Amino acid sequence: MKQNWKPGTVLYPLPAVLVSCGATPEEYNMLTVAWTGTVCTTPPMCYISVRPERHSYAVIRRTGEFVINLTTRSMARATDWCGVRSGRDFDKFRETGLTPVPAERVAAPLIAEAPVSIECRVRQVLPLGTHDMFLAEVVNVQADEAYIDPATGRFCLERAEPIVYSHGEYFALGDALGRFGWSVRRKRRKQGR
Repeated sequence: MKQNWKPGTVLYPLPAVLVSCGATPEEYNMLTVAWTGTVCTTPPMCYISVRPERHSYAVIRRTGEFVINLTTRSMARATDWCGVRSGRDFDKFRETGLTPVPAERVAAPLIAEAPVSIECRVRQVLPLGTHDMFLAEVVNVQADEAYIDPATGRFCLERAEPIVYSHGEYFALGDALGRFGWSVRRKRRKQGR
């Protein structure tokens, strides 16, 4: 039997990402975000939702740019740390040992250790309540070659061991269950029948 649950606890799990921002190395920062996702294919667009009191909020609002960096099992501790410490008080890159590297299309840095980094330009800021949503156009995506299958060119997400966030806990993603449309594909008949 299902029971009523408080409305703020919907649609879990969510990707646990590190959003990097800042126009110069002196202001580079990262914040942990779970309120993120894709909103459109053409043009490619995504969003992050951030509380206005967060240090990075003002940086993103002023620069209009950020990078969504996917996180991995090996980045889990840094991901959590960046979610509970403020860039007002700490240089998060130095404290976590993560490496800022220049992006190609935005001033905000990529995180070298992230398997995928999505460069974004803010198109609109939507005040929603506790969070404001930064609706952004994806202007570039960079993937670590270590996770690209050279034979197929496919990104091997499972090898990256991405993490997700659910109700205050982090989880590593498990095994692939199938490809899009696998539930309706016809089975091949064995030859000779």
